[in-house]
Amino acid sequence: MDIDIKKPLLEVQGLWKVFGLKQPDFDPQDEEALARMKDSGVVFAVRDVSFEVKRGEVFVIMGLSGSGKSTLIRCLPRLLKPTLGQISINGQSVSDMDEKELIQFRRHETAMVFQHYGLLPHRNVLENVAFGLKLRGVPPSERLEQAREAIVQVGLEGWENHYPAQLSGGMRQRVGIARALVQESDLLLMDEPFSGLDPLIRREMQETLLQLQREVHKTIVFVTHDLTEAARLGDRMAVMREGVFVQQGTPQEIIDNPSDEYVERFVSDERQFYKSPRKPVIYFPKKKRQARPLPRVTAPAPLMAAERR
Repeated sequence: MDIDIKKPLLEVQGLWKVFGLKQPDFDPQDEEALARMKDSGVVFAVRDVSFEVKRGEVFVIMGLSGSGKSTLIRCLPRLLKPTLGQISINGQSVSDMDEKELIQFRRHETAMVFQHYGLLPHRNVLENVAFGLKLRGVPPSERLEQAREAIVQVGLEGWENHYPAQLSGGMRQRVGIARALVQESDLLLMDEPFSGLDPLIRREMQETLLQLQREVHKTIVFVTHDLTEAARLGDRMAVMREGVFVQQGTPQEIIDNPSDEYVERFVSDERQFYKSPRKPVIYFPKKKRQARPLPRVTAPAPLMAAERR
């Protein structure tokens, strides 16, 4: 399949996800009917969301708990089936795929990192990282070699034979990221992957992701409820409320020019930080990433020691 690299890698148009819908069809333009459905208990988790993500871009979806952001990211590979709308990834219409096509698509075109790791407790770090390649049918020697390379990338060299129960939360999440990286898929989906970590380890994981991104230039959709995290990681971001994107733009644009009171409350604390005359650089344009390849990630010794039990 020929891919037009100038086109966005991810395109979402008019996406809806409705829970509790009794009739198979509904008119998204009929506001009165939508109000009646909501009164009857129907939940509009995602409402008419459209956006694009360019190749090599980190797009952050930010919102409070219950805003619909995790539902949205799960709709992209159809872990949840959208009610309406179109999703295109790498020029392929995910919305039109049957179950067999979806299985192959998920194995090759996307990788996902969840908040709760999802590691297999009876497999060691090396086996967990290589598991997706095993499902693809990659020969053992090849998949283990690729898994070792990914483990080095995330700073876990020497931990290959340990099991998840022997690792701290930060180390488990490193395994999850390595497992996603080894898939070598174009799109990486990350659903609040660092929200359960202690602040110091969380910041370390953010630095790890930024450094990896400068090396591998993945296209990433990252979900968070933390504005500071969104601003540090995102090339662009969207603020979500009650299933709707209320504002899209760069972190700087949204912080400087919030579109309404909801966004204003989100960004009020950060605005003073951003307007400081000596603010640190926390937004990395794509050109700078390409111009400054960095060596492999190695966690600082004191933090790695702190993570060990």
